[in-house]
Amino acid sequence: MTRLKVLLAVLLCLLPAACASSGEARAFPEGSTMARIRDRGWLLVGIKFDQPMFGYKDPATGRITGFDAEMARLVAKDLTGSERNIRFVETVSRERENFISQQVVDLVIATYSITEARSQLVTFTDPYYYAGQDLLVRAADTRIDGVSDLADKKVCTAKGSTSVERLLGELSRENLAIVDGYSECVPALLAGHVDAISTDDTILLGLQEQHPSALRLVGKPFGKEPYGMGIRKHDTAFRDYLNGLIARWLADGQWDRAYRDTIGVSGATSDQSKPARR
Repeated sequence: MTRLKVLLAVLLCLLPAACASSGEARAFPEGSTMARIRDRGWLLVGIKFDQPMFGYKDPATGRITGFDAEMARLVAKDLTGSERNIRFVETVSRERENFISQQVVDLVIATYSITEARSQLVTFTDPYYYAGQDLLVRAADTRIDGVSDLADKKVCTAKGSTSVERLLGELSRENLAIVDGYSECVPALLAGHVDAISTDDTILLGLQEQHPSALRLVGKPFGKEPYGMGIRKHDTAFRDYLNGLIARWLADGQWDRAYRDTIGVSGATSDQSKPARR
């Protein structure tokens, strides 16, 4: 994607935001990323637009909802004085590193699993969430009860995700339908073109909630994924600042409130998802 296209995408995806803060913005060291965002007046965040419960753009209202969106709003509130001082940019899995390195966004909060390979390109915060990879299948399909049943099946997943890497440890590439976003997998599954969707369990739970009678979450995770916020490589001051926020939210109940109001509405519990307090 050329810089011109990226800038156009930013303009098209901006949410209305008040640049004047409703509270007092914090003081930060001059020249730091935090000071730059504070002085600009808003936070620019890369997020998914097609993942219910994490990052989802409501087609009727244009509002971005989900757990990742709530994490981003908490960052904006601390940096600028108001959670409304935020602008979201749709960021699919394969573009996350590019958007960070090209400074299209200040940070990415987009079900972004921390891996060694990605850590060579960007800097991650401490984990703010843990997910497990699972399978979503048609409700009437009783052939699939776990990853061991996928040998002769077609499985849909997204480019640039750690889900692809883990599936390739179980299946041949010919068994995978690799697309740009998980929203493309759902109609393929409903139509019978693929047999399962595989990614993080809470993402699948959000997709299942959109088709509760047609789709079934298998419920047998086969891997653990730590989600981190991604920022520019070597920006240790911004990383340390964000780590401090995550630790505070885990301690003061803000993490729990964000979970309750997003993922928790499905009935899921945070027992395995919440990071331990440091």
